[in-house]
Amino acid sequence: MSNLKVIVGSTNLVKVNAIKNVFANYQVEAIAVKSKVSQQPISDQETIRGALNRALGARRYGDIGIGLEGGVQHSAYGMLLVNYGALVDEKNKVYIAGGTRIVLPTHIAKEIYKGRELGDIMEEYTHKSNLKYQEGAIGVFTGNFVKRVDIFEHIGKLLYGQMITGRNDIKMSDYR
Repeated sequence: MSNLKVIVGSTNLVKVNAIKNVFANYQVEAIAVKSKVSQQPISDQETIRGALNRALGARRYGDIGIGLEGGVQHSAYGMLLVNYGALVDEKNKVYIAGGTRIVLPTHIAKEIYKGRELGDIMEEYTHKSNLKYQEGAIGVFTGNFVKRVDIFEHIGKLLYGQMITGRNDIKMSDYR
């Protein structure tokens, strides 16, 4: 068991449980950290920035800070559902990973283009509350074959794998 404390920059249990699954040998805690991006990140850059802001904020409270962020990205094939994560380790090295990319149905994308948040749209679409704290849009659009915890766990694995290899020369100061 590692003595390092991992802080997840969110209290969303889907994100926290995903990191607990990956960092099972670490002490994992959650703290609310603002993403400092829009409620609905609408590009890869904004989604990455949200994850990075959460990781940087979380790092102040532990040895390792992790930020996870879901968003959307316009493409020539339609609007994509995306997710990213960032990790700042005890040496202040920064690791970034991306995962999910599926095309959202056109009627969902149109609502996002109107300025609405995906979580709110999905609650109307499914007639369920708090969907982003459960299976999420990814669960709905894959028939629960893939759930939101799965996509954030995948990001956690990508971050953890990078961290344990240490093959990175990016420092936290590069992102200030």
